[in-house]
Amino acid sequence: MGDLTLEEVNNMYLDVLKEIGNIGAGNATTAIANMLGMKIDMNVPSIKLLEVSDLGGMIGGEEETVVGIFLEVQNDIEGSMMFLLDIPSARYLVNKLMMMETPSDEPFGEMELSALKEIGNIIAGSYLSAMSMMTNLVIAPSIPYIAVDMAASILSVPAIEFGQFGDHALLIQTEICADIEINGYFILMPEQDSYAKILSSLGISL
Repeated sequence: MGDLTLEEVNNMYLDVLKEIGNIGAGNATTAIANMLGMKIDMNVPSIKLLEVSDLGGMIGGEEETVVGIFLEVQNDIEGSMMFLLDIPSARYLVNKLMMMETPSDEPFGEMELSALKEIGNIIAGSYLSAMSMMTNLVIAPSIPYIAVDMAASILSVPAIEFGQFGDHALLIQTEICADIEINGYFILMPEQDSYAKILSSLGISL
């Protein structure tokens, strides 16, 4: 398959990643539903391979305040990943988990941030497990870090750290349907060698 164009390779890559996204969403749905003790549905409406510089405009605006859970990806592939939630969605999930009714404009306390970190960790881990299963690669997340800030500020961290390896990121929009509809954004930025490893493991050669 060495004569494929980069566009054809990326299209094949995206088809597989869509399947990984769907499996990951299914895994995350079960884990989050058990964690919250309620029925939820989760689906993946869109998956895009984007320039890192375009991410801010795809998640509702660079000046919007969001919750970002950041992890490094380690072992067979390296890179970074993030899970982003808007403030009302994050507050809803924390309130459900901690059985509270705190208003969405109330700042998050230390325990609430810890709970959000765990939710993001579970969702991110579900996607990584799905990718590991489909590629037969060993993929593990680091300890998660959390920040509440403008989207531009949060996205600048992985962009600076991993921009030297490549300028593309995978954006998976995730819809969590419970009492309200929650939009989350899962971002994976594999470094360039890891991108090639993922493609090779899927039988796709550049």
